[in-house]
Amino acid sequence: MKIRTATLVNQGPARYEAVTGTGRTIVFGDTPEKNEYSPVESVVVSLAACSAMDVESILAKKRQVVSSYVVEVSAEQRSEYPQVLTRVDVVHIVEGPVLTEQAVRRAVYLSATKYCPVSAMISAGATAVHHAFRMIATGDVPATAEGEVVVTGPFRSPAVVDD
Repeated sequence: MKIRTATLVNQGPARYEAVTGTGRTIVFGDTPEKNEYSPVESVVVSLAACSAMDVESILAKKRQVVSSYVVEVSAEQRSEYPQVLTRVDVVHIVEGPVLTEQAVRRAVYLSATKYCPVSAMISAGATAVHHAFRMIATGDVPATAEGEVVVTGPFRSPAVVDD
């Protein structure tokens, strides 16, 4: 079992500096010009990054050759308090000379349903997460494909085993 820690220190009105247990520093606040992060935006970005790392690894294991990989994420946040995310769309845009639709779909599916802990946590709450892809194969057999792979959440707890 891993223990994740952080210490958050107030640095002024609506500004907090966090130092994680691994020594990384993140500044949260309301001033994007000072590169301060919004806590909710950070959750959305963390979902995209977590899933992207999974998909990249799975595609490599499936011997897919990726030349470009972008993840676009957008989230709807309700106006009423608590201002939770109600829907998140995660679109994996993968391009490369050796890609198959089956491999890309499977990688996104496995990340969404098995490997990405951020997706599991968000999907266990009030948020529906729509996982989709766009693929452009540029090799000997050019092909394009796109579509929704799976929707996780809301209130769908992942199979979690206590250590």
